[in-house]
Amino acid sequence: MIVAMDRHLPTTEAAVTACRAVAAAYAREIEVTHDIGADQTSRRSAAGVGVTSDPDGSLPHEAFIEFGGLPRIAVRLYPEDDALITVEGVEFPDLPRDDVPAFLRAVLDGMAYVKGRRFPPGYRLVVPLPGDRTYKERIPMIGLTPWLNGRVR
Repeated sequence: MIVAMDRHLPTTEAAVTACRAVAAAYAREIEVTHDIGADQTSRRSAAGVGVTSDPDGSLPHEAFIEFGGLPRIAVRLYPEDDALITVEGVEFPDLPRDDVPAFLRAVLDGMAYVKGRRFPPGYRLVVPLPGDRTYKERIPMIGLTPWLNGRVR
C-alpha cells in the first residue's frame, strides 16, 4: 500500500506519529498511552523516588500503542530506540524503532506467515521486511489463534 522507504525515527513521538499514519492508511483504530519521565517508564524502575529526568536532564518517553481489529497488534516504544511488538500474543522484542512502520505494514498487508515444522514440532511467526530483512519468533504449540492458524505454510 505505502511504498515509501521509512525514515529515521529519532524520538518516541516520531514513532507514534508513524504508527498513527500506518493505522490511518489501513483504517485501523489506534489507542496510545504515553509514559513520560524516569519514574514512569518501564525500564527505569531504579530511578528513585521523585526523580523524573535522566542524568543528562532529558525526560525519557515511552509509549504503548494498541491497534483495533485483527490481527491483535500492540507496540511498546522504548526511549532507547527499540520496540516490542506483539502480534496475536507472539512477542518480537528488541526491534529497532525505525523498523516499526515497515513491520506493521508487512503484518497488515498479509505478508506475515506462520512456518511449521514436523520435527521437532513447532511454529514460528515470520515477518518479512523490505531489504531482505526478516523477523522470526517462536509460537507456543497451544498458542495458534484463528488468525495465526489461517497463515500456516
